[in-house]
Amino acid sequence: MTTGEVPTPLGPAHVHRTEPAGDVRGALVLGHGAGGGSGSADLLAVAAAAGAAGWRVLRVDQPWVVAGKRIAPAPARLDEGWTAVLGTLRADGLLTGPLVLGGRSAGARVACRTATAQGAAAVLALAFPLHPPGRPEKSRAAELHLVAVPLLVVQGATDAFGRPAEVVTALAGHPGEVRAVPGDHGLRKDPDLVAAAVADWLTRQPWDHSRQAPSPHSPVSSDPAD
Repeated sequence: MTTGEVPTPLGPAHVHRTEPAGDVRGALVLGHGAGGGSGSADLLAVAAAAGAAGWRVLRVDQPWVVAGKRIAPAPARLDEGWTAVLGTLRADGLLTGPLVLGGRSAGARVACRTATAQGAAAVLALAFPLHPPGRPEKSRAAELHLVAVPLLVVQGATDAFGRPAEVVTALAGHPGEVRAVPGDHGLRKDPDLVAAAVADWLTRQPWDHSRQAPSPHSPVSSDPAD
């Protein structure tokens, strides 16, 4: 695994890159939640499993985490930093093959909001925060509805931000698959089970390997407001 610094308008981000042992099947880019960086147990387990399945995995530490700040910026700023990182990765030739954007919690929201503009072939949402705890009326289902490509949501059975059944209801009429796993929003109870669900999903997708994400010079539309 290698780690590199990537400049963004919000300050430097860090990218942790893991290459598969053989040919690269595609690129999986993972963002973190609002409570920490890309070293969470679920992200590390998913990165290892995806790498073993032939995927180049790029875990992104957003600029605010690199700067040591404790509070994440507004969604539009998160998207700005993420988009800048993806632009550099694309320019460096690291987003080859199908592009899967993903992340946990707030990072899953970023992936959903930016997937269309970035030409993603699929989206992975770990512990999607469907609503604040105890506030189901504050639904973020609209962000899931922005995803028009295959979507996997891996949700803890007791997640206070939205249990699996709530996510299934929120996705009614939209493409998406929900996998329930033991545990809460942290997905710490069985990270290997989370990783196995992701690896199975990646293996089952009918990837179009002729499809490429937009070039660095392609126009990118504005991300929708939170």
